[in-house]
Parts: sequence; C-alpha cells; structure tokens
Amino acid sequence: MKILMLTWEYPPRIVGGIARVVHDLSKRLIKDGHEVTVVTYRDGETPYYENDKGVDVYRVDNYIIHPNNFIDWILQLNFNLVAKATEIMNKNGKFDVIHAHDWLVANAAKTLKNSFNIPVVSTIHATESGRNSGIHDDTQRYINDTEWLLTYESTEVIVNSNYMKGHVQGLFGLPFDKINVVPNGINLNNFTGIDRDYDFRRQYAMDNEKIILYVGRLVYEKGVQHLIAAMPKILQNYNDAKLIIAGKGGMLDELRAEANSLGLSNKVYFTGYLNSKQVQKMYKCADVAVFPSTYEPFGIVALEAMLAGVPTVVSDVGGLNEIVDHRVDGMKSYAGNPNSIADSVLSLLFDAGLASNCAKKAKAKVKEEYNWNKIAQDTHYIYEKAICKTMAERQAEQIAQEKAQKAKKAKNTEKEITNLLSFKKKHAYA
Repeated sequence: MKILMLTWEYPPRIVGGIARVVHDLSKRLIKDGHEVTVVTYRDGETPYYENDKGVDVYRVDNYIIHPNNFIDWILQLNFNLVAKATEIMNKNGKFDVIHAHDWLVANAAKTLKNSFNIPVVSTIHATESGRNSGIHDDTQRYINDTEWLLTYESTEVIVNSNYMKGHVQGLFGLPFDKINVVPNGINLNNFTGIDRDYDFRRQYAMDNEKIILYVGRLVYEKGVQHLIAAMPKILQNYNDAKLIIAGKGGMLDELRAEANSLGLSNKVYFTGYLNSKQVQKMYKCADVAVFPSTYEPFGIVALEAMLAGVPTVVSDVGGLNEIVDHRVDGMKSYAGNPNSIADSVLSLLFDAGLASNCAKKAKAKVKEEYNWNKIAQDTHYIYEKAICKTMAERQAEQIAQEKAQKAKKAKNTEKEITNLLSFKKKHAYA
C-alpha cells in the first residue's frame, strides 16, 4: 500500500506527541512491506528530503512573507504541503490513502482528497475544546470548526482512547462506527542498554533524595501547577524528596513563581528542554514519575515511564485513566487535586513492595498492549476499510449515473414516440 502521511511535525522537529507517533507508525508500516511518504514542515537546517530508514520524508518551507497570525501561518503551510504532495504524485503515481494528523493539515488533506480522489483517514490526537475546557474565542472556534471539517472529510477517524471516542463523537456528531480506537504505542527498545547514571543524577539531586519526575510541556492542561502544590505535603511526610520538572512551555515563569512562593526553590528543579538521550537517562534516575494532567487524550509519557520501570502516578482523566489500573500497575489521583497527588506519591515512596510490583506489571503491560507491531496492523486494517468504502461509494455513484442516463434516454425515447404519434395523427386527418 502507498501511504501519504501529512503532519506538521516529524523528528527532529518535535512540538508535541504527534512527531513520535508518525515516526514510529511509519517505521513499523515500512517493516510490514508498505511504502510510506511523509510530507511535513522544514524546521531549521533539516534536509528538504531524506530517506529515514525506508520512510521518504519531504519537508517544505513556509512563505517568505510573514503571516498575520498562527492561523495564516498554518494555511500557508497547507498550500505548500499540497504543492509538494502533488509534485510527488506527478512523479511517482497516486497514493492509496492519505493519513492526516490533526487539524493542522486539514486543508491540505481535503484538497488532495478532492483533487485526486484519494480516501482520507485522520487521527485526532487532541481537540481545541478539550485543551481549553470549551471554546472561548474566535481563534479557538476556527480551530474547532477545522477539526470538524477534517473528521467530516475523512472516510475513517482514528482516536487513541475510548475517552477520546466519546469526546469526538459528542463534539462533532460523528457516526459512532466511523471512529476507531487505536492506542498510541512506544518503541520497546527505548531503554535497552540504558542504566541509572549516578553522575548524571547528581546534576539534579543528592544521592539521598528520591526524584519525583515530571516530563512534558509546561502548559495548563498538563496540571504541573497541581504537582507543585502537592510538594509541601509530600515533603512534610518525606523530606528526602525532590521534584524534577523536565520540559518547556508558556507556564515556566508562572510555575517557578509558584514554587518560590511555597518556599520550594531548593526542592523543585526546572531542567528546561532535554533531548531524547537526556530524557531516557532522567527516567532511569527517577524514583516516581507523575503525570497530573487535567486533560489528556492519551498520555504517551506515562508509557515511557512505565517501560523505563519507574513507578507511575497519573490523574484519573482521559487516556491516562485507561492506561493505569490503580495499585496494580501504577497509582491514580483525582485530577486537579494536590492532596490526592501527594497521597499517591507518598504511597509509592513509603511502600517499596507496592512500588516494585507496580513497576514490574506496568512494564509487562506496555510490552503486551502498546507495541507498534499490533498498532500498525490495526491502522492498516482501517486504511483498507477506508479504501473499500471509497470504492463502494464510487461504484454506487457510477450506478446512479448510469441509471440517470438510462432514465433520461428512456424519457427522450418516450418523448420521441409521443411526438411521432402526434405527427402521424395530425397528418392522417389532413
């Protein structure tokens, strides 16, 4: 199968979780014998074209004129995605299916679908309504409407959790059977050969301190503010603990101010951006990982922590709620509740047996349920569904056209006979 992936991020450009999903899914589909072409945005000095171990990756610049806002920037990007995909098809032939990732490529997917008659499968990784607890301004409304447009134009829609299936169905009014649940996966070799590096660890905490780790973007819906608010209770009961916050985002200054106001400046460390190798090392140094999101469609960072063997605490929302079974392979806390977060973290710090059992079961669960081999097969099946539906629609349309032509021909024949009889009758009287 020839597959076109449209995405605004692909490694080394990593904005959120989409880049890793597209990268790992594409690599697995290649191993299964498919041809995968990725068309994405060119960031920095990355090459315009590269063969990424079998995946053809084409990158496009944006316009040299400066857009008025982010929405205009995205539209400019979509025009260039269409131009590059068209150029590729003119050279190498049509794709069998287009896989569009989120609203950021919706206009390109719709244009290519209608121009080349190719079915679109879209993955909705998150929604604007979910990120912002509703729609509050014109920009959010535009993004929400574009998300709806993408799902409307798609033959099949993929979401990564049962929570997201209900959310998307209710938000956009989609037929329930059009929405397919396929969880995100993780590269099971991510931590192969990586052990705890004590020299690396000492850059962030003393040997006697237990590291409580958060990895991710510093934005409101990730709930880092609630984790910081939980630290006074954690430290009151377990003083030899330190919170390490790895990541960047718009809330950095606000979170630093919160930590300082609580007197935690020496117990909360902000690392800033870490590259993939540093993140792997950080997981191996952690004693507890916490992901306190208030909105989370899936939560791939939780899988990373679980695969690394770190006892994990998650909030009871969205995809995180489905990944972890409380006190079996991790701990849950009430979303937005610092007291609940503290209780779950302290349970793991004080009970070494619980922490060890949760970590072992979590690692086994990730390997069994979230491997890319199974996920790629499920995704390929959805591609086949989309192609079959499109073919059936084309056949139905063709049959309808043939029926209309026959009816028109029959009507014309009837009219001709009526005219002929009228002519004969008229001349017979004459």
